Amino acid sequence: MTKKPLIACAAFLAFSSQAFALDAIFASADWDGVTVPEGQQCQKFGGSDPATPAWTVSDIPVGSDAILLEYSDRDSERMNNGGHGRMQFAIEPGSDSVSIPPVPGHSFELPAGFTLVEEHRGAGWDLEGAYMPPCSGGKGHAYYVTIKALKGDQVTAETVVEMGSY
Repeated sequence: MTKKPLIACAAFLAFSSQAFALDAIFASADWDGVTVPEGQQCQKFGGSDPATPAWTVSDIPVGSDAILLEYSDRDSERMNNGGHGRMQFAIEPGSDSVSIPPVPGHSFELPAGFTLVEEHRGAGWDLEGAYMPPCSGGKGHAYYVTIKALKGDQVTAETVVEMGSY
C-alpha cells in the first residue's frame, strides 16, 4: 500500500470532522446561557408564558432537511437527554442557516414547521405538553439543548448549547 491513499484519507477525515459542527445562537437577548430568564420557568414555579428560546442555526450541511431540538436538564436523570421535550423543525432544501421560532411550554400546539418527536417526560410533575420549561424550583439545575441537523434519520451535524441554570 502506498502512502498517498493514507495521506488523502487523513486529509478527508480532518476536513470531514469539521463538517459535523453546527453554529447555534439565541435569537433573543433575554437568553444568555448563564441564567434562565425570569418567567421562562415552568408554570408550577411561576413561569409566565414560558417558551423555548428562538434560535438562529447556521453551518447546516448540504442535504439536511430538518433540525432536531432536544431540551434537557443535566441534573435530573429522567429529564436529561431530551427529557424536557424533543421536536423537529423542517428546513428548506439547500438552507445553510435557519431561524427557528420559540415553542410554547405546556402545550401540544406547535408552530408551523414543527413536528413532535417526544413530549416531555415530566408527566404529573407539571402541565403536559411537547416542551416543559426549566422546572427545578430554582435549585440551580443546568439546562441545555442539543441541536442536530438531519437528513432523513441521519445526523449530519450537531451542537450543544447551554441554556442556563434555574
